Amino acid sequence: MADNWTNRIAAFFRSPCMFISSSSADIFLAELLHELRDDKVNYITKILLLSPLCEHPSLLCSSQSVGEETVLELLSLFVQCPPKCPAYRTHLLIALTSVFICTFCVSREGQLCEDFLDVLLQMVQDTSDLPADPLLKATASECLREMEACCPGLLSQHLELLAGLGTKESSRLHQPYAGLHTLVLRNCVYRLALDPACGDEHLQALLGVNAFPSPEAEQEVVGTNKDLVILSSLLMDHMDTVPVLQVGRDCKDLRCVLSSILENSFLFTPLCQATTLHRLMEVVAMVPAVPPSIFRSQLLRLLGTSEVCLLHSTLLMKCAYTDSLFSTDDEAFLLKRLVVLSQHPLLKKPEKLFFMDYILHFPENRPIGCGSGPESVPVLLTPHLGSTLAPTVLDDDAYMLARFNLLALIYQEEDGGEESKGMLYLHQHVTSLLRLVEKGCGREMAVTFFRAIFLFLVYFCPVGKYSRSIADQLCELYRRRPRLAPNIINLADRTVDVFPECRWAARLCRALQGAIVEAPPSHLTSQDLTWHLKVLARVAEEDQIPQRRTLSLLSAMLTAPSSPLRTSANWRLGNAMLDVCRRLMTHASLSSLFVPLADILQRLAGCYGDSDIEDHARLYYTLLTSLSKEKMSGVVARGAREEGQQTKQRSLSCIMADGEKLSVHPTYQDVFRLEEVRNQSHLEGESFPERTDGASGLEAYRDQFKDPRFGSQLSLFYHLRPLPSMPCFHQLFSIRLHFSFRDHPCQDLGDLHVPCLLAGTTSPVVKLRLKPRLPVPTVLRASALFSTSNGLTWHTSLPDVHVVLQQTLRPLPVPDTWPPADKLSVFESLWEEISQEQKEDARSLFCCQMQPKEVEALVQKHLLPFVVSDLSEQAKVRLLFFIPPQFHILMKVASEEDAVHFNIATDNWRLLPHVTSFLCTLTASP
Repeated sequence: MADNWTNRIAAFFRSPCMFISSSSADIFLAELLHELRDDKVNYITKILLLSPLCEHPSLLCSSQSVGEETVLELLSLFVQCPPKCPAYRTHLLIALTSVFICTFCVSREGQLCEDFLDVLLQMVQDTSDLPADPLLKATASECLREMEACCPGLLSQHLELLAGLGTKESSRLHQPYAGLHTLVLRNCVYRLALDPACGDEHLQALLGVNAFPSPEAEQEVVGTNKDLVILSSLLMDHMDTVPVLQVGRDCKDLRCVLSSILENSFLFTPLCQATTLHRLMEVVAMVPAVPPSIFRSQLLRLLGTSEVCLLHSTLLMKCAYTDSLFSTDDEAFLLKRLVVLSQHPLLKKPEKLFFMDYILHFPENRPIGCGSGPESVPVLLTPHLGSTLAPTVLDDDAYMLARFNLLALIYQEEDGGEESKGMLYLHQHVTSLLRLVEKGCGREMAVTFFRAIFLFLVYFCPVGKYSRSIADQLCELYRRRPRLAPNIINLADRTVDVFPECRWAARLCRALQGAIVEAPPSHLTSQDLTWHLKVLARVAEEDQIPQRRTLSLLSAMLTAPSSPLRTSANWRLGNAMLDVCRRLMTHASLSSLFVPLADILQRLAGCYGDSDIEDHARLYYTLLTSLSKEKMSGVVARGAREEGQQTKQRSLSCIMADGEKLSVHPTYQDVFRLEEVRNQSHLEGESFPERTDGASGLEAYRDQFKDPRFGSQLSLFYHLRPLPSMPCFHQLFSIRLHFSFRDHPCQDLGDLHVPCLLAGTTSPVVKLRLKPRLPVPTVLRASALFSTSNGLTWHTSLPDVHVVLQQTLRPLPVPDTWPPADKLSVFESLWEEISQEQKEDARSLFCCQMQPKEVEALVQKHLLPFVVSDLSEQAKVRLLFFIPPQFHILMKVASEEDAVHFNIATDNWRLLPHVTSFLCTLTASP
């Protein structure tokens, strides 16, 4: 039996959702609880059985009621479990806490929650002769912390008890008890600060000083979701929303509590100390009567710490209090310590980078700021102090770039212009990296070099002396290592992005063009020629650079007998050559380049040796000689902007003997359209699961939707009808239909393929599988690509396809074996839920003048599949419409004295205007 459960639990953890969908969460949970109650099962197996409840409680407990029943079972098991099994009892506490939190059973008003808290509190304050296991007490403390963290204010009535736990405990449990006390204290102060009427007496009652608290102090309110968001980072992210508790200037009781916690905090682990300090900082922020100087006694220890988390808390403290806690000397000492730690040889690289980042976002006393803006250097970080962070070529790549960036910021503000020693040092460092790259170092060093170049240009690009030197050095580097072309091109592009007005990228491209055209074409290898063509393509984008030299080189490459373009007919080389030509076709000085460019394209089209390259060259030649510059730019451009979004143009090229024909032709009239096939649309994914014994109608109905595919897909059928058109469109082949939505209520449709459409034959049927997201009508935009018998490819737009509400309405998706009473039960349960007026729910009333016999005929003719009530009771007709993925429209039709009333209820208010339009059309039809 144990082996069987081991396999089942392993199968559950492999894929929890799939495991539950194949059976049932309720059945699996019942089996788990049954095995846990069995005394014959050993405790090791029981710990294994608790693991699904610890890891996935919300999946097994689908509702709050199920969660409460599970908690009762687990509490009973915990009470009955003997103390000799601490490991099992520990896992029971964890499972109980997980179920409580994930099923939203935590509530100050709930008796079940109070019982569980009593159990946990008894565990943590157990001082009997046979005390509980330390691990069990620590687990109980962590469970209390989780409950309080997820429901702020839950333990507010036990604050005095929690404060005493830490003083009475001499073991290692002192730390979790103190952490729990600090968390509850922070949450209690937050709850008091939210009420403007609270003052000194309420704070004293909270701390246990006043034995008779006022009634207002007893009315604690459990935290909401909004409170959880604010409390998650009360000090930093929500400083403008921190509530303030107005108390007297003395506030000595709270100060005594805070001082006691701070005095004992040195006994904690560094991470626990950091957490405690953060929460106490939040308390001080909410109580202005407590001065920040209360932390002064801890500064000496914190400023000298080597723990990253504690130094982080210190910097957060400085960000919050600035000069009210930290003097100028403290600020200078802290900054020097960051500089020292950022280069300490015993620290790891992530820690060094952390300290470097804090230097760039250092919270200064004046100007007061939290370092949340762009990178900048503190005022106290002088060039002399920062010089110790000078990068070297032996540093790690990321660390070197961080130090380089920091020094660049420092020397950017240094006076001296081009004679600045700091700027000179950084330029020399870049030159040293260049020498390593020239010698053929690895890829990482090459990437680091180009990043350093980019950083240097970001800060010192306006300095002409160094920017010209870098351009010349990169040009010389390219001569020696042409394979670095992609890095150099990317550097030029990124520089243009950062400095659009700077002409450094154009200067570099001009120098690269000169380096390439000066090389003899006969000495070029196939690989080098590939890189040269990529660079020349980038140079062709600069309208200020003359392109005559580029065209001369391309022409020489095509005519030189030993050129790789003549000897190999390499497809990649030909494509690179065409890329240069295509960019030159859109150059500003195209009129002066027209003749040599046309000659090059003609040579490529006639004697390259690769049919694909020749066809493309022929196409480019046709465009160049047949279209104006504006039209040609639109044809050869790679991208186009449509309605503010970037869309990619699809180019379909085919081998063309006649250069006057383009590959895809647009049609100027409708060729065919989609026409709906009546009464053939249906739901897909209706493989009805077996009904669980004892489940009510609504529960059994909703159990079907545990499979995400059930009832989610709607199939609509359309005839593809040809329209009167030119004779060349009477026989169409390889039709590919593409659909897009005007809005986005459904998932995107894939393209559909229709083999042929012949005039005079039966129209093919197209099946559209829609997966709605919202239950609203939509419009499908359709287009198509197809071929004709003369070998041409055409593109056409189809008339819009309107999907209206009537097409999405479906009967209740339940098996045919369901009795009518169960369907009616589902209707009544849904009506009752919608009547509670949740966020999306809505109700309405539609009235019209009709006779009772007309209503009966209307139901029989149009609404019969949706009737869930007894047809013999015509005065109480109940209609239920289902709309994928899981929306409903409910109607109660009744004939009153003056009119027929359609009482409408729906679980999505967006449907109401469409329902009204549907009923108007329905009642108006004869």
